[in-house]
Amino acid sequence: MNLPNADVIVIGAGPAGVLAALRAADLGARTVLLARDEIGGMAANDGPVPVRVLAHAARLIRDARQLGQYGITVGEPVLDYSRLLERVREVVRDVRRHSSLRQQIDALRVTALEQVGVAHFADPHTLETESGLRLQADKIIICTGGVSRRLPIPGFELTSTHSDAWRLTSVPPSMLVIGSGATGVQVASIFRAFGSQVQLFEAAPRILMTEDEDVGAAVKAAFLESGMVVRENFGSIESFEKTAAGVRMVFSKDGKKDSTEAALAVMAVGWVADTAGLRLAAAGVELNQRGFVNVDEYLRTSAPHIFAAGDITGRLMLVPQALQAGFAAATNAVKGPSMPLGDHTSPIGSFTDPEYAQVGLTEAKARSTNDVVTAVAHFDSTVRTIVDGRKFGFCKLIVDRKTCRILGCHVVGERAVDITQVAAIAMAAGMRVDELARIPLSFPTYAGILVLVATDAARQLDLTQTRATQQVDYGTNTDAGRVDDRLVTTGA
Repeated sequence: MNLPNADVIVIGAGPAGVLAALRAADLGARTVLLARDEIGGMAANDGPVPVRVLAHAARLIRDARQLGQYGITVGEPVLDYSRLLERVREVVRDVRRHSSLRQQIDALRVTALEQVGVAHFADPHTLETESGLRLQADKIIICTGGVSRRLPIPGFELTSTHSDAWRLTSVPPSMLVIGSGATGVQVASIFRAFGSQVQLFEAAPRILMTEDEDVGAAVKAAFLESGMVVRENFGSIESFEKTAAGVRMVFSKDGKKDSTEAALAVMAVGWVADTAGLRLAAAGVELNQRGFVNVDEYLRTSAPHIFAAGDITGRLMLVPQALQAGFAAATNAVKGPSMPLGDHTSPIGSFTDPEYAQVGLTEAKARSTNDVVTAVAHFDSTVRTIVDGRKFGFCKLIVDRKTCRILGCHVVGERAVDITQVAAIAMAAGMRVDELARIPLSFPTYAGILVLVATDAARQLDLTQTRATQQVDYGTNTDAGRVDDRLVTTGA
């Protein structure tokens, strides 16, 4: 079926695609949004929303075991996994129903077509869908996202993806998780909390290789304390084999072969562009060496009228960054190249137990290019974490000695993700560390930990003589020593 020509067609209805469609329509373009399945994409259906529900359940189990410390007597928590999955579906439906983005789609008269299947290029300006639609547009924006990486290993078909893990109907007694990036550690952490015996494998020298080394070490220590097996630098996988109880992974290192078994093996070894079926060659769209759609700073592909945004470009593959990219791609598609994507302050965090989060440079990266000071507050000596009985973790700031600006913030422990958002705002605003230290945040709070660490960094930089705050973090200390009595601040 042929549809009327559009000004802009957006392929993919995840965060990048929805924002691209909204922005194009808001600029006056006749816009069509194509959704292979439902609007929302991975974020709503197979990503942060359902995963956050599972992570919240894991946290509730952990919190229930702490109640006795506060004089509340309850029995051992028991997980009803089928009821939890029902709750996941309830939340996903509720999020979709109350999504302001869907309301805006309707208000801006975007032609949103769901359940169209895979779309492909018939020529540079024409798209055809599995459902039989044929559409043409002056400009096209590709936002089809990514998929789990597959490896050419014998027996790979016996493994599962993280998506399969989230769709399990029961908690497996044991699980192998191969890959310790953000996805892998979330799978491992959640199912360990649910009672699975988890083995986490990482081929690199340490887990969470993109995080600050102190973060990776702390998360590993917590995982080991929980009873998880963590195998770093384990070698290479030779094959997977079916067993009576599940799957066996055969691997080797330095010529020595080994194997391990579990009910389920989850592969979390990377994310690749979802270009299957798009027939990009018919439109003149090229991929880069990593297999992602190649774009310039304006998110233009090798075909000047075709743009791309989100995971398919291989840039920072997170929902907030996808939203930014979708907005920029649509702006440039409609108005011409006027909005370079650029580098933005991008906080990253994971809802594992313990949580971890970061924004900016790692300490190693910062030291390679800058003269820096670091300040650390450990959660076993900050008021709010003591009150809540959540004393594992730390908050670290990395500050440029010359400019006194924050280069990085790294947190492990309770509310790590929330603390890092505050640091990101301070960094985006270009605040000096002593300016952050002077903000009298409420006491005791988790955000106050950040101000405590900023105070210590300011003291190290000798920025305390003319800048002082008035409130004290009672009973706290930092790695650099006592809190200077010329610059005391709120605690956490």
